Amino acid sequence: MLTEDFYSEVTLASEAASNRIAQALSRELAIRCTASLIVSGGSTPIECFSLLSNTELAWDKVSILMSDERCVAPEHAASNEGMIRRSLTTNCAAGAGLVPIYREGFSAADQCAALSAIIENMVLPFTVALVGMGEDGHIASLFPDFDRLSEALDVNTGYRCLPVNTAASPHQRVSLTLSTVLHSREILLLFFGEAKRAVYERAKRPESRLPLSRLLQQDRSPVRAIWAP
Repeated sequence: MLTEDFYSEVTLASEAASNRIAQALSRELAIRCTASLIVSGGSTPIECFSLLSNTELAWDKVSILMSDERCVAPEHAASNEGMIRRSLTTNCAAGAGLVPIYREGFSAADQCAALSAIIENMVLPFTVALVGMGEDGHIASLFPDFDRLSEALDVNTGYRCLPVNTAASPHQRVSLTLSTVLHSREILLLFFGEAKRAVYERAKRPESRLPLSRLLQQDRSPVRAIWAP
């Protein structure tokens, strides 16, 4: 269920991810007239998003769900929503429906409850998911020190998302559970650099306990690893 596409340059890897997402969305739109996309935050996917935003699709029929978000307003420098609005839901993709997570005045638990309700009303499976990873082996906001990590990584959990507190971040977060991400026809893992490559190789080992390993070793949804130095 794991496929590896390794490239010599970040731009080539970003183009490959963008093309694969566009192809998946196009196929889905031709069949169902609606499609859905899970996207990650951080800096890694920005070039991919920029390329994707210039792809002509029926974006007004595409729903975009973030894999995780910090509990900060979209204008905050740490906001994934802000980054996605600047880099992805612009140009040709301006009409896409980005599902917000942050709600002013709401606790992380309340934001999580609201997001869970939205997901319950979405048509599953998601068309495609683009996720990233950290050098500590986390995916989404499922960090190794998260006190509910076992629940978050349980592929049979009933939780769609969970509020996250971690020493790795100064902000509270909301994160999709692994189970929710696995409700995707295909998952793309986009990551760059030798340090992350080393963590990725560790996560493939059967004895690994990194959060990333649970994604790589599951058999519910195919994963394509896309990497460049």
